[in-house]
Amino acid sequence: MTRSDHVLCIAPMMDWTDRHCRYFLRLITPHARLYTEMITTGALLHGDLARHLDFDPAEHPLALQLGGSDPEALAACARLGVRWGYDEVNLNVGCPSERVQTGSFGACLMAEPALVADCVKAMRDAVAVPVTVKHRIGLNANHDYAFVRDFVGTVSAAGASAFIVHARNAMLKGLSPKENREIPPLRYDVVHRLKREFPDVSIAINGGFDAAETIIRELDFVDGVMLGRASARRDRRSADSLRARSARARCHAARNRATRSGPLSRRTRSAGMAKDAVRRGLAKNRGPRALARGAARSGAGSGRGSSVKRECRGSKSSSL
Repeated sequence: MTRSDHVLCIAPMMDWTDRHCRYFLRLITPHARLYTEMITTGALLHGDLARHLDFDPAEHPLALQLGGSDPEALAACARLGVRWGYDEVNLNVGCPSERVQTGSFGACLMAEPALVADCVKAMRDAVAVPVTVKHRIGLNANHDYAFVRDFVGTVSAAGASAFIVHARNAMLKGLSPKENREIPPLRYDVVHRLKREFPDVSIAINGGFDAAETIIRELDFVDGVMLGRASARRDRRSADSLRARSARARCHAARNRATRSGPLSRRTRSAGMAKDAVRRGLAKNRGPRALARGAARSGAGSGRGSSVKRECRGSKSSSL
C-alpha cells in the first residue's frame, strides 16, 4: 500500500454504505476508496456471509471494516474478507456508541493500544492485503497529545499500513453517535502533528470536510482525506461537488508526490511551480482539466512534470 492509496476515501457509515450505496457512489467516483459499514466479527463468524460480504466488482478499491477485539476472530474474518476479494481490512477503533462498547470494541479500544496491536498483528499474519485502523484523537476529556501519539506508535509497530484519524475525541458517555460526530471540537492540528512525528506512516484525516479547497489544503499536511456524511447526500449538486473534490485531490496529491521525490533541484523546482499553479487555479475556481494544463506548463521540461500531467489527465471534472 502506498501513501497515495488514501488520497480520497468515503467513510464507513452505518445504515449508509451498504453495497447499494457504494455502487451509487462508485458511479460518481471511480477512484475514491470505499469502505463497508462496520461488520462485527460475530456477524461474520455466525451469520450469513454472502449478505454481509457480497459486493459488485465495480466497487474496487474497497475496504472491509471490522468491529471486534479478539485477535483470533479478527484474523478469521480478515481471511474471509480476502476470500471475498476485498482490497483492505480496516479495524474500527473509533465508534463511540454504547452498544459497541458493550462488545468491548470501537473507540474504547484506544485505551488498550497493546490489545489493538495484537489484533492488527493477528490480521497481518493472516492476510496479505493491507490492514489499517480508523480511530479518534482521544477519549472523553483527555486532550493529551501523548495519548494518541503512543497509540499510533504502538499499533504502527505491529504492522498497521495506514491510520484514518477522525480529528475529534470520542465521548464514551453522555453523547449519541450523531452528537459524537458534531459536538466534540475538531482539532486538525493534532492529526498534522501525528503526520510530522510519523512521516513514514500513511495518515488520512477525517471529520467535517466538505469544500474542495479545504480538502486540497489538508493534503499539504497528511496523505489523504476521508469524507463522511458530505459524500452521502444524494442530490445532483452534491454529486458534482464530489466529482470536483476527488479530481482536485488527485491532482494535488500527484504534485505533492513530485515535490517530495528526488533530490534534483530542477525536478523539485518544477513540481513546486506546478503546485502553485493548482493553488492559483483553485483561487479562480478553475476546473481540474484547466488545473492540469496550468500545472503541465509550469512543469515543462521535467520528467516529473510529465508524470504529474498524466496523473491529472485522468482527473476530469466528470470523473473522480
